[in-house]
Amino acid sequence: MLDAHPQLAIPPETHFIPELVEVCQQPGAGPREALGFLTGYRRWDDFRLDPEELRRRFERLEPFTAPGALRAFYGLYAEQAGKPRWGDKSPPYTRRMPLIAGLLPEARFVHLIRDGRDVALSLMEVHFGPDDVRGAAERWTKWIDKARRHAQRLPHYLELRYEDLIADTEPALRAICDFVELPWDDAVLRYHEQAGERMGEITRDFERGGGRDAVPAQVRAHQHRHVSQPPRGDRVARWRSDMSASDQAAFEEIAGGLLADLGYPLARGRAGAEWR
Repeated sequence: MLDAHPQLAIPPETHFIPELVEVCQQPGAGPREALGFLTGYRRWDDFRLDPEELRRRFERLEPFTAPGALRAFYGLYAEQAGKPRWGDKSPPYTRRMPLIAGLLPEARFVHLIRDGRDVALSLMEVHFGPDDVRGAAERWTKWIDKARRHAQRLPHYLELRYEDLIADTEPALRAICDFVELPWDDAVLRYHEQAGERMGEITRDFERGGGRDAVPAQVRAHQHRHVSQPPRGDRVARWRSDMSASDQAAFEEIAGGLLADLGYPLARGRAGAEWR
């Protein structure tokens, strides 16, 4: 949605920030080492950047630093898209927000939280997800708790619910645009019209490394199929119809307290304190 804004470009998930920082902080590291890491990174081909142009931008940095390298990378991506501003949408960064805020003080963090039972249903459909609902509950609880603890140390953090974004899309998006100081543009409501073209960037087989099988291009495309559609109300509270009663109970046994704290109704109607 935000990537559809004429002033903001958001690349496919990057995931590399913590590792790039480590590379840049090694004694004697400079443009060559940073560029070598990025161009050898398993997601590099998703970004479709000219490595020589990125090298030139790295070499112009005086001094060469991790924050400068990050701004150069994202700035080149945004410029390639014909836009002045950039963002990122990598979910693992919710666990590294203090690191990113220290590197990029201008960063604004938008945390979109979804009912963990619906998250579990989605996670168990993908190759990188857990095998069962208990594993999904443990992962969701750990990630949300950690992000919200980190948020207490951040100067710029906005928390929204996925369900509100779907039910009342424009007000939610206006709140986000205000938070990131982005002028309102109706293009964000028409994101699905260009989603197919944008998702074309990642229609390639993805090598995961570590001896694991590659993720075929068609699988990656399938995982993002819903972005080519307007907001769908049937994506909200899927757990009521698609999750068995036993799985609902198993999830709430682990995550019921957090669900209740976030305002989500529990299948058995218990107060959050009884689940802790």
